[in-house]
Amino acid sequence: MPASEVEKEPCSRCGGRGWVVSADGGAGTARPCSCRAAQVVPRLLAAAGVPERYGHCKIANFRVADDSASARDQLIRARDTARLYVDDFLQPEGGFRESGLLFIGPPGIGKTHLAVAILVELIEQKRVRGRFVEFTSLVHQIQSTFDPGSPESKREILDPLTGAELLVLDELGSQQPTPWVRDVLYLIVNQRYTRRLPTIFTTNYRLQPPPVKAVASLDRGRDAEPPIDEAKLLAPRISAMLVSRLYEMAQPVDMSAVGDHRFFYKSHKARTL
Repeated sequence: MPASEVEKEPCSRCGGRGWVVSADGGAGTARPCSCRAAQVVPRLLAAAGVPERYGHCKIANFRVADDSASARDQLIRARDTARLYVDDFLQPEGGFRESGLLFIGPPGIGKTHLAVAILVELIEQKRVRGRFVEFTSLVHQIQSTFDPGSPESKREILDPLTGAELLVLDELGSQQPTPWVRDVLYLIVNQRYTRRLPTIFTTNYRLQPPPVKAVASLDRGRDAEPPIDEAKLLAPRISAMLVSRLYEMAQPVDMSAVGDHRFFYKSHKARTL
């Protein structure tokens, strides 16, 4: 929601100033107007940076229909995990939970939908100061600060991300693993790790190799292990230290069993609209 749309009509009590002045025989006593509280959620949502195309995302409208029973079960578990995360975000002893989630699976299955839904619902329900960032866009934004005429600095871009009460880091591993990209990612994740701030990640890459199933080798009469496609693993795309951090920071939510037909369904739907 654009900041300009947070409140279209000035408050009748304070005229849009946010303060009400009560007569006290002198200059008057100022107190916060009740409209300030009503504006908190819209302002937090505007500051979160959620792209407009994800503005509709809620946990309740996440699609779990799938032809495969195993895939459908994964989607249901992912949705239920997201709901439980929101419900348990505020800890009994006070404060927010420190751990996050890592949604894993191929493109087009709803990873970002669930991540954004968690962020939006926590803003609406618990007034969490959260941020959304897509990693490739972030890299380009930081690179633009190299221009001497840039209106913002690298620190001005990164500080809101490293200090947010909840960060959604979308498309982890999407950028080519150059040393500079690795450094940017490490800076964000490590600072949040040391400050015990929760982060929700999405990635198209596996956090670790899938369980190896023995495959009968008819010609050799013994078990053979299928080769591991390293192109599908997250580890080669981020530093080993960050892989270790992820194990500590986030609960993996596996959605990799969902078939590609969901992607083709969406593509077909887009073409027929």
